[in-house]
Amino acid sequence: MIGEFDIGGVFIPSPVIWGALAILISLFLRRLLVIVGFYRLVWHRGLFDLALIAILWGSVTALASHYGADTMLMR
Repeated sequence: MIGEFDIGGVFIPSPVIWGALAILISLFLRRLLVIVGFYRLVWHRGLFDLALIAILWGSVTALASHYGADTMLMR
């Protein structure tokens, strides 16, 4: 996925956009996991959160590539 998003004349690389979206989704999921009490079962919360962001980043990127979002908005 090579390309940039043109936001107000500023070119932003697509991995930055997908990473920011993954972080926003992870914030929601982390809050949900705290409410449910899932973190009581996790050995190292920091490593789990890092892995969650990595998995979400890959998923968002794969979905964007599959549905063509990377080519619709890029120059």
